[in-house]
Amino acid sequence: MLCYLMLLRIVILTASDDEWKSASATYTKETDGSITMEGACGYGKLQKNSYGQYSAGLSSLLFNRGRTCGGCFEVRCVDHILWCLEGSPSITITVTDFCAPNYGLPDDYGGWCNFPREHFEMSEAAFAEIADRKADIVPVQYRRVNCDRIGGLRFTLGGSSYFYQVLITNVGLDGEVVAVKVKGSKTGWISMGRNWGQNWQCNVALLGQPLSFEVTSSSGRTVTSYNVAPPTWRFGQTFEGKQF
Repeated sequence: MLCYLMLLRIVILTASDDEWKSASATYTKETDGSITMEGACGYGKLQKNSYGQYSAGLSSLLFNRGRTCGGCFEVRCVDHILWCLEGSPSITITVTDFCAPNYGLPDDYGGWCNFPREHFEMSEAAFAEIADRKADIVPVQYRRVNCDRIGGLRFTLGGSSYFYQVLITNVGLDGEVVAVKVKGSKTGWISMGRNWGQNWQCNVALLGQPLSFEVTSSSGRTVTSYNVAPPTWRFGQTFEGKQF
């Protein structure tokens, strides 16, 4: 009976994720660079970290204090004959940034990312796949989808002697990381805390030790990559582990 209830819960959650929900979308011109080059998730140059041009910043409600970083959404323009492209094609985007609220402007005129609005501030390339660039704002529908990645999880190491940080990118499945553990050859498994976006940290000296990582996604799946970084690793280097 317990197994049946657990399976039923999974089916219900999956069905909920598949449902289209209503939101709005605008775009940032690529000459600005804030969406395609940097972002509040800490990914840095998105092309280098495999997220490319199809990215977006989310309003507070959807961004969820950075927990949605790396997640993938399918988005389509709807209910606007003038601005939506014919047939309402959809595009899959990766969450890489935060769209900050502007409470000095009305929610329906400039304050599009004000809480509790659901809004996507898309890259220009992504927006152009679903709507005319001449539009200021368009109504959209969205739903969560799995992220299709090539290769394994990537771990970029940072910090100092007694402050260790890792940026996790190229995350498949649901794209979101909710828990990380690191292990050196002289330590047990150490839980890391979220610093910001998908940067995780712990106050442990790990230099000179091979490093293993245990990463858990928002779906509850965990993947363990043993001895990803050799004992000779240095800050700033990136290593590839297993994929979900």
